Amino acid sequence: MSAIEDQIKNEIAQNKVLIYGKGTKAAPQCGFTVETIQFFAKYGYPFEVINVLNDMDKRETLNRMTNWPTLPKVFIDGKFYGDTDILDEMEAKGEVEPLLKAAFSE
Repeated sequence: MSAIEDQIKNEIAQNKVLIYGKGTKAAPQCGFTVETIQFFAKYGYPFEVINVLNDMDKRETLNRMTNWPTLPKVFIDGKFYGDTDILDEMEAKGEVEPLLKAAFSE
């Protein structure tokens, strides 16, 4: 396992909701990252955004670890959930809020 993989696993373990995206929470640098930040902001649970825009090694490692080529990449309670397309489908089925409640009740 590489040092980058170790770092990613540590970041995921430290954050109940983690978004790997382009830019930061305060200054997102793509529309999909903005959309994902807005998606989680409305639920009121804490979440973190890690900017991987200028870190190709980390982006490639994340792609390999998740088998998912695009950003943002969302992890909830240590599990990879994809991007906003997946989350929008989950939200339509009422699956997001119970998942967040469970993650933050531990």
